[in-house]
Amino acid sequence: MGVRAELDELISKINANPEHIKDEKDRVFQINLEESGILQIVLAAGQISVADGTPHEPQVTLKTSDKNFSKLLKDDLNTTMAFMTGGLRVDGNLGLALKLQEIVKKYQ
Repeated sequence: MGVRAELDELISKINANPEHIKDEKDRVFQINLEESGILQIVLAAGQISVADGTPHEPQVTLKTSDKNFSKLLKDDLNTTMAFMTGGLRVDGNLGLALKLQEIVKKYQ
């Protein structure tokens, strides 16, 4: 399964039970993937969606490989280690990057 399919599966799971995101502020997380290009995860009005490319202004941008992002989606990536070793780069608010990981963790 490709990283986009994995992300779509997670998004469906979150939107089917949005209890963990209903009180979150509207945000755009941009993911720059080495192999698959740019995706934006849009959190708005208690729902989450994915956009290809850069249609929105992101609050945080994560740059990583498809493999590492797949691990992140499965809550199987040590983000601290990935960040320290250069496998994950963050532009913008690091706290928001951690918020994305926290949301993912709640849906595993």
